[in-house]
Amino acid sequence: MPETLTGASALIRALENEKVEVVFGVPGGAILPAYDPILDSTVRHILARHEQGAGHMASGYAHASGKVGVVMATSGPGATNLITPLQDAMMDSIPIVAITGQVPTTSIGYDAFQEAHTWGISMPVTKHNYLVTEVSDIPNAIKEAFHLASTGRPGPVLVDIPKDVLNQTLDWQSPGKIDLPGYRPSIKGHPKQVRSAVDLILESSRPVLYAGGGVLRSNGSESLVRFAELAALPTVTTLMARGAIPDSHPLALGMPGMHGNYTAITAMQKADLLVAVGARFDDRVTGRPDAFAPEAKIIHIDVDPAEIGKVRKADVPIVGDARTIIDQLTEEAELRIEKGAHWMDRESWLETLHNWKRKHPLSYNQDPEGPIQMQYVIEQIHRLTGGEAIVVAGVGQHQMWASQFWGFERPNTWINSGGLGTMGYAVPAAIGAKVAEPDQLVIAIDGDGCFQMTLQELITASIEGIPIKVAVMNNSSLGMVKQWQRLFYDERYSAIDLTSHTPDYVGLAESMGCIGLRAKSPSEVGPTLEKALAVTDRPVVIEFPCDPDAMVFPMVPAGASNDDVIVSAEDLP
Repeated sequence: MPETLTGASALIRALENEKVEVVFGVPGGAILPAYDPILDSTVRHILARHEQGAGHMASGYAHASGKVGVVMATSGPGATNLITPLQDAMMDSIPIVAITGQVPTTSIGYDAFQEAHTWGISMPVTKHNYLVTEVSDIPNAIKEAFHLASTGRPGPVLVDIPKDVLNQTLDWQSPGKIDLPGYRPSIKGHPKQVRSAVDLILESSRPVLYAGGGVLRSNGSESLVRFAELAALPTVTTLMARGAIPDSHPLALGMPGMHGNYTAITAMQKADLLVAVGARFDDRVTGRPDAFAPEAKIIHIDVDPAEIGKVRKADVPIVGDARTIIDQLTEEAELRIEKGAHWMDRESWLETLHNWKRKHPLSYNQDPEGPIQMQYVIEQIHRLTGGEAIVVAGVGQHQMWASQFWGFERPNTWINSGGLGTMGYAVPAAIGAKVAEPDQLVIAIDGDGCFQMTLQELITASIEGIPIKVAVMNNSSLGMVKQWQRLFYDERYSAIDLTSHTPDYVGLAESMGCIGLRAKSPSEVGPTLEKALAVTDRPVVIEFPCDPDAMVFPMVPAGASNDDVIVSAEDLP
């Protein structure tokens, strides 16, 4: 006899079948039926203080674990509060399944209490979405949602379920084989295109391997390093790909783009070939597109065919999974080498890159008397942890300096909001990452502006026993906005002052059940961090009052060519 379940119980059963360990969420009226069977489930529910926080927790969980993150919210404002994390996940290709309650089917379209057109609102910010109106469709909808979120180009999928459908009953049947005729993501690259790509690489004297976040999403870091070594390809890693190749590797050039380092930026500009893997030629990397890498031929590898040719025409387009295609390129290159082929002489190119690294290193000056520089704090955290931590950043100056100065040696240890640039991302995403990797040290490097947007989620961390560390870089302002107003608006500072005295971050942290610490001078940074790292049973917030006038360099002004990189304040007109 088939087992009779409510739609709500079938929903939770379907999540268990997908081996879901944790759901982040906030309950409410329309989703309430789904919260009752959670009590009898193996699925852990973590109560966030805001649905946006819950969505970013799911994102951090997915980033760190490689699994699908799950978030649950009610109808109306619960669902609309998820729009930001859904768009964030969409732009950064993060696999998330969002489950939202909806008003009963008989009330849809009548402006019922807490009704929103979730299906329509979320369509542009999800890979796919569902409005489930038949209770028997719940098991298959959940199975399909997880498949869609985690395959091809990963991304967010939303499943909207009316309250009456959750309360109806069905005879449980395990979902059948997924049949989505219009969804057939390519995995292997076309052999002819792979051969053409190797031809271009063999002929190139100034190549650059341009690694994007798709390399990490495909678990392709080892393959990337092996291919870079085989083909002698100097490699840049975008903001979303930090750690794809160790920063200590001789072929690693670091991060390119608006706040990348001089060598990475200029190598791409002077290259005669760009091998783009899992990267989308976004504006923060290219600067002015018509002036970007003017002499370079383009090999563009991406699982999403819509990305190829969107910004820059590809000489050799290859659609498919990043790791799979890198392995195909490696195999083809090895066959060529066995037959006597060899790369163009790149000794001069590699020597040029080495000289640029030596001439234009990332640098800063920490006066022993202060004020504290964010770069110094980041380097001290790295020194005390040996770099063995998952680093989660907010958005702004601290994010750029963390990417520049941390020194990433492993994949999936850098979590941030790249495409959408979501302030407030760090605290909830760090919570999600720590839930995914409880044995890993998780450190959120946040700015005071970002921190004030989602700090309430520290209550969740405290109550749930999730001992993250949060380094609040307090420069008393919206630092990146202030930098732009200083450089491009004649120092007319508008709406950037956050004050140096409100709130009291130490007191605020302690009021939420965390340990609160503060380092007032450079000499206190190391000892204060040591105290923070010694705490393992609760979250710790460390405030660092930082230089309010510091600016991030290098910098390519918005809309400028990457040839116009400003290396330091001394280069300002």
